[in-house]
Amino acid sequence: MQKTATLNLRVDPEVKRSAESVLGKLGLSTSTAVDMFLRQVALTGGIPFKVALPEVPKSVDADAMTDAELREKILSGLAEVEEGRGVPLSVAARQLSDSR
Repeated sequence: MQKTATLNLRVDPEVKRSAESVLGKLGLSTSTAVDMFLRQVALTGGIPFKVALPEVPKSVDADAMTDAELREKILSGLAEVEEGRGVPLSVAARQLSDSR
């Protein structure tokens, strides 16, 4: 089937760059990826993946902790910093982005 329709989309430039980087590694263009997405929507009758807020691990979910648990986590973290066992934010952020 010949492609004849044009889409004009507005997206966050950083999201676009990040997605294009991943798609490039997969050997796909953005146009092809959007076409694949739309085909899956048509085939499945909906968005072809789960749309939900990410689940926060209980070990870091302050809303799921009692006041005592939260206080203990905070004091434990402060002790780590005072003992020099913490990791600088720049290092933690890089580790997080590398793990994705």
